[in-house]
Amino acid sequence: MEALIQIGIVAVLVCLGFFIGRIAEKRHYASIHAREKEYIQKPTMNWDNVENIDDISQAQLAVGSVVISLDYYKRILAGFKMFFGGELRSYAPLLDRGRREAILRMKESCPNADAYVNCRVESSAIAKTLGKKNTVGGVEVLVYATALYYRK
Repeated sequence: MEALIQIGIVAVLVCLGFFIGRIAEKRHYASIHAREKEYIQKPTMNWDNVENIDDISQAQLAVGSVVISLDYYKRILAGFKMFFGGELRSYAPLLDRGRREAILRMKESCPNADAYVNCRVESSAIAKTLGKKNTVGGVEVLVYATALYYRK
């Protein structure tokens, strides 16, 4: 009987993790979509060859970073995939949200720039130690670029 109660508690926690994680992810994506509309006219490029370099009045470093945690439901799905092998699809939205949020934060660090060139994206896993096992607890994404301001 005690084992059934423990299994029930684990099942409830997994379901809560699934639904709460899903709601948080949807809210975050809604925030990202709304903020991306503000910066749609300001290009972000990964090359450093700039045309009309004489028209540039100022250049400065723009940086954005974010750390996004992995919810327990996705951690359980990833655990099964790691055991049996295959693509870790539960991590894809985590990385997508991280990249898009970090790019937005980079643009928000220099909001009046006309363009962002030589943009670089770096990511790293944040490990959470559980006993003797190291598991991914989240992902850190760092984005940096040169913010260009053109003469008006």
